[in-house]
Amino acid sequence: MLLLAAAIAPAHGQQGTQDSRLDRGRQFLGLAPPADPAAASRGQALFAQNCAFCHGPTATGAEGPDLLRSTVVLHDEKGETLGPVVLKGRPDKGMPSFAGLTPPQIYDLAEFLHQRVEQAANRFGYKIQNIVTGDAKAGQQFFIGEGHCSSCHSPAGDLAHIASKFEPPDLQAQFLYPAQPAGAEKASSPYALRVKITLATGETVLGTVKRMDDFDISVWDASGAYRSWPLASVKVQIEDPLEGHRELLSKYTDADMHNVLAYLETLK
Repeated sequence: MLLLAAAIAPAHGQQGTQDSRLDRGRQFLGLAPPADPAAASRGQALFAQNCAFCHGPTATGAEGPDLLRSTVVLHDEKGETLGPVVLKGRPDKGMPSFAGLTPPQIYDLAEFLHQRVEQAANRFGYKIQNIVTGDAKAGQQFFIGEGHCSSCHSPAGDLAHIASKFEPPDLQAQFLYPAQPAGAEKASSPYALRVKITLATGETVLGTVKRMDDFDISVWDASGAYRSWPLASVKVQIEDPLEGHRELLSKYTDADMHNVLAYLETLK
């Protein structure tokens, strides 16, 4: 578990603070910008008519896959990566083409899916009342036990006086969705995704991920050169510096989150 105590810009008023937390969640999860609600509403109708029979009415999967976990959807912003897949289909996986959809309709579908991803993934999309309600002792036990937080963090070291640096909602945001510092996307950054690519010939390429979707991966290799391959043709091993935090997101109960926060609040 890696806590990045990056500076949080001051927000004005409760709505501003909530918007800041939502933005932090989007950044950590790699979500698209907030969806256009009008477009998402139109997209929901299109989805129900064309897609729900396979992907479920809320896009979480049925006979077809869960689209909220699709890298095509997660990397898309306005339909630019989703559109080609929808228009051409994926016959090898049983998905027909929807070549009759117009660019505005593709945009609406994309906005509906981005809205669904936000609703499902970003746990800061609610109004926070009294957030410090947990058991500090239980939080400490989670910190040193099940959460394995103490393998990277120390109350007397990097977390010393952490509760004096952030308000409770922002402190919770810090450990749930730690922010990547400026420049993290650069190959030289210690927070970039390190990758080992093994080619069919046995050659290995070490570098950092520039982009990866359902079909291709592109990297900056150790010499700084840009290279890319179809995913099906290579073996990919990624080292994510925030992997511990991402794994915990699916394991935290509400009680765990409140207990950890209550414990961190004792570190004044």
